[in-house]
Amino acid sequence: MAKQSDLLVSKIGIIGAGVSGLAALKQLSHHAPVVFEASDSLGGVWKTCSYHSTKLQSPRCDYEFADHPWPNRDDPSFPSHDEILDYLNSYAERFDLFKYIRFNSKVVEVQFIGDRETSEFTSKYGSLLPGQPVWKVAVQTDHSDTIQWYALEFLVICMGKYGDIPKIPNFPINRGPEIFIGKVLHSLDYCKLDREAAAQLLKGKKVAVVGFKKSAIDLALECAQANQGPDGQPCTMVVRTVHWTVPHYWVWGLPFFLFFSTRFSQFIHERPNQNLPKALLCLLFSPMRHVVSKFIESYVLYKLPLQKYGLKPDHPFLEDYASCQMAIMPENFFPQADKGKILFKNTSKFGFFREGLEFEDNTKLKADVVILATGYDGKKKLKNILLEPFCSLLEYPYGVMPLYRGTIHPLIPNMAFLGYIESVSNLHTAELRSMWLARLVDDKFKLPTVEKMLEQVSKEIEIMKRTTRFYKKKHCISTFSINHSDEICEEMGCCSWRKNNLLSEVFSPYGSQDYEKLE
Repeated sequence: MAKQSDLLVSKIGIIGAGVSGLAALKQLSHHAPVVFEASDSLGGVWKTCSYHSTKLQSPRCDYEFADHPWPNRDDPSFPSHDEILDYLNSYAERFDLFKYIRFNSKVVEVQFIGDRETSEFTSKYGSLLPGQPVWKVAVQTDHSDTIQWYALEFLVICMGKYGDIPKIPNFPINRGPEIFIGKVLHSLDYCKLDREAAAQLLKGKKVAVVGFKKSAIDLALECAQANQGPDGQPCTMVVRTVHWTVPHYWVWGLPFFLFFSTRFSQFIHERPNQNLPKALLCLLFSPMRHVVSKFIESYVLYKLPLQKYGLKPDHPFLEDYASCQMAIMPENFFPQADKGKILFKNTSKFGFFREGLEFEDNTKLKADVVILATGYDGKKKLKNILLEPFCSLLEYPYGVMPLYRGTIHPLIPNMAFLGYIESVSNLHTAELRSMWLARLVDDKFKLPTVEKMLEQVSKEIEIMKRTTRFYKKKHCISTFSINHSDEICEEMGCCSWRKNNLLSEVFSPYGSQDYEKLE
């Protein structure tokens, strides 16, 4: 049984020191928050869920804090995960954030000790800093058997949806990994291997990688690179759902941002709270959504041999973009497939047999190693620490977490969530939401009623439902991200138009630098 120490009192607590946690910490640092980080370093998934080949999927200038640009921000190459960790550490050092972070401090339980009734669906949300603790947080430090309890007025959850708890597919009885004589691991386990151990695992082995998103693609490429030469074995990707990939951020000579990331481009996409003129304009331009999607698809099919390998999705590109499913394809991926080092098996269901995998068409694949790049269970990670009645409210009433401005759950008091709704640039979105949250904590504006907040969330979710079939897989605002930022700015009392002139305002992409000095 774990030992319990005396209760420590603090005003604000932040769980997680990844990108979202750092953004929240910087903006709330004037309240001297305490940050609980389970690992021994900051960075979140960039530290714990990255392969040796993992890189950012966007240019540096699209992934930076507003007041801390990359030193080489014009470098067109995508930075490696090590470079990103260096960048995040330099950010923490520059703004003296390390003094607030308690490393090797894992939150194991969160208890509500306030007196607010959860049934007040139409009441005002209340003050974020009520003057007395409303949450108790149990923290296990340095893997010891001692539990330290903290009492907090306000809690910010920045654990993220990725890492920690792997998502494992369900298998029929007697067709699960337990009957396989080879080695089965999740991509999370692979991330923990050093370079030599990873190469040893893959080299000369028949490897099956289950998945076709970014982590699976990178893993298959590493497997192919470890198996060069005549004795090298091919890696087989087991593809259950095909999603669109793009070779780079140019389409027929035009920059990708022109299609989705400018104010003009977002006129063709539906967005919440449109007034009548904007709604009519959106309706007028609605055929352009199909045209843009087909235009991008034509280029992708021209540049990548998706049809050759049976990897052409049967849904429009827009649906993947609207659900943040799109991935950048490494330039040397298909050359390895052309050499026979990467093979593909399309199937919706699979199971194990003694020597490998068996598919729904009754074909079999012999394997020595099976790696499940099947994602992470971020919901379970949250539910493991948050007690009732709030645990049941995490996805109520829409089936996805209802976060107002991507931050506040209207039915859970004195708590904020960052990093659970995705966008074009998650770092930029986390920072802007943190700015909004800090001003809210400082009582510079008030939240609407719980009913109004739920209504706003409902509008966003309904737009996603009409835009993409994958809206439950990733809660994503990419098609109306500028509108989302505009509404955040307006609620803070800041000007939402951030450019120097009308031409830039309409046709230039928006990024973190546009929000450096909010006025």
